[in-house]
Amino acid sequence: MGALFLKGLAFGFVLAATVGPMWVLCFRRTVNAGALAGFVSGMGIAVADALYGAVAAFGLTALSTFLMAQHSWLSLVGGAFLVWLGAKTLCARPAVLDAPRGASEPRSLAAGFLTTLGLTLANPPTILAFAAIFAGLGLGAMPSTAAATFVVLGVFLGSAAWWVILAATAGTLHGRLGPRLARGVNIASGLTILGFAFWQFAQLV
Repeated sequence: MGALFLKGLAFGFVLAATVGPMWVLCFRRTVNAGALAGFVSGMGIAVADALYGAVAAFGLTALSTFLMAQHSWLSLVGGAFLVWLGAKTLCARPAVLDAPRGASEPRSLAAGFLTTLGLTLANPPTILAFAAIFAGLGLGAMPSTAAATFVVLGVFLGSAAWWVILAATAGTLHGRLGPRLARGVNIASGLTILGFAFWQFAQLV
């Protein structure tokens, strides 16, 4: 069981550390809003990774087939949201980093979690990636429910560990960037997210 857990842990960490639109989004949120905002956003991704990992690990064929059947429209919705998000980020003015959030903070954190969760779940082929990599790691045939649970737990904790590292590292920049650098982060993040959105649309075509 320990070996299965460690394999899941390593896979979850590497998967989360791979640069993609969610990586860019979490980095920007951390720089602009602080480590907590980045961490909560990362947890949305970690939960989504664990859910898709569970579908692959527990062999939930019916659910996997259903999600894959919805791939086109889910990818379309996800791509459209990435376009909106990228354009909004590109045009955003640098945040007033020392402004008090007050009562709006919990709602913002919840929105941060839900947006990354939804965007990550809008990519059903992730299930196929999990299944293929699990097979490559020798996890293709889970010997028991307990074994599958250990693997999924490892995936979640590995992914969460990366987002803790990113939030802690990028969080050191929070409040230290001048308006020009903060604007540069917004532009670079917006263009990168738009690039991933157009790549997703190209995949559909």
